[in-house]
Amino acid sequence: MLTPAGRRGRHARLPTPDAPDPEAPDLDATVPDSDAQASGRRKGSWRQLMMVVVAAIILMLLIKAFVVQVYRIPSSSMEDTLLTGDRVLVNKLVYHVRGIARGDIVVFSGDGSWGSTTGEPDPSPPGNPLLRVAYDVLADIGVYSTQTYYIKRVIGLPGDHVVCCVNGRVTVNGVPLDETSYLFPGASPSMKSFNVTVPPGRLWVMGDNRAISDDSRGHMSGFPAMGTVPENEVAGRAFLIIWPPSQIGPAAVPVAGAAALLGIPVLALRTRRALRMRRALRMRRALRARVRAGRRGRPRDYAGARR
Repeated sequence: MLTPAGRRGRHARLPTPDAPDPEAPDLDATVPDSDAQASGRRKGSWRQLMMVVVAAIILMLLIKAFVVQVYRIPSSSMEDTLLTGDRVLVNKLVYHVRGIARGDIVVFSGDGSWGSTTGEPDPSPPGNPLLRVAYDVLADIGVYSTQTYYIKRVIGLPGDHVVCCVNGRVTVNGVPLDETSYLFPGASPSMKSFNVTVPPGRLWVMGDNRAISDDSRGHMSGFPAMGTVPENEVAGRAFLIIWPPSQIGPAAVPVAGAAALLGIPVLALRTRRALRMRRALRMRRALRARVRAGRRGRPRDYAGARR
C-alpha cells in the first residue's frame, strides 16, 4: 500500500526535536582566536626578556660590588706603568684571601687619610637614614660615591721603616730597593727625603712617576699618620689594563721590583731556591743509599713485601 506524499506510515519514527544531530555543526562551540594567542606569546617573550635583563643587571652589580670593578686613571702619577686614561680592572676579592703585599698597585679611598684632591675631607654621607642606606648601597656597588679614590704602589707595610734616600735609593727596613723596573724612565726614587716608620694598620704608598706624584710624601704634614693610608680603605688591587687596546695587559709588579719590594734581593731568592733543591737531592740520595744497604743485608731467600 502506498503512502500518500506528505503522510507517514503507521510504523514510521517521528523525529525527536531535542535530539542533536551528531553530524550537524555545533553553533555554540568557540573558535580559538589566533590574535589572542599571538598576543600571549609576545607577552611571554617580553616577560622572559625582562627577567634576563634584570638578572644580568643584578649579576653585574654584584660582581662590581664584591669581585672586580673598572677604574679610570685620571693623571700621570703612575707612568709609565699606567697612563692617563687607562682603564684598569681592580680585584676586590684578593685581600679577603691574602694580605696586602709590597709592590701591589692598590686603589684606596681618601677617607681617613688624604681626603679629596683639594686636601679637604670628603663630603659626609646624607643624614637621613633612608638616604644613608641608599647611599651606602650605591657606594658599595660602585655606582655613586662622594669619596675620592687614588691609585698608588705600596712601598711600606705596617711596622716598616721606610727611608729616602740612602746612596740614592729608597730603603725598607735597611734593604735598598731596586726600582728601575717600574720607575718613570730617568726619574730618581725621590727628590724629597723622608724617614718614616709606618703605623699599625696603615700603608706607605708612592706613585711610579715620583717627580709629579702627590703621594704619602706630599701628605706628611697636616694629614693623619705622616701621610700613610688606612689598610681598611683599600678597595682592591689593580691587576689588568683593559683599555685602550694598545695597553691591554697585566698591571703586575715586575719580577725584580717584586723581589726588591719584599726586602729580598733576587740573588737571595735564587740562592735559597738552589739550597732547597740541593737539600732535597741530598735527602733522596741518602734514602736511596739506605734502601740499597738494607737490601744487601737481607738473606738470599728473603722475598720482601710487594707493593
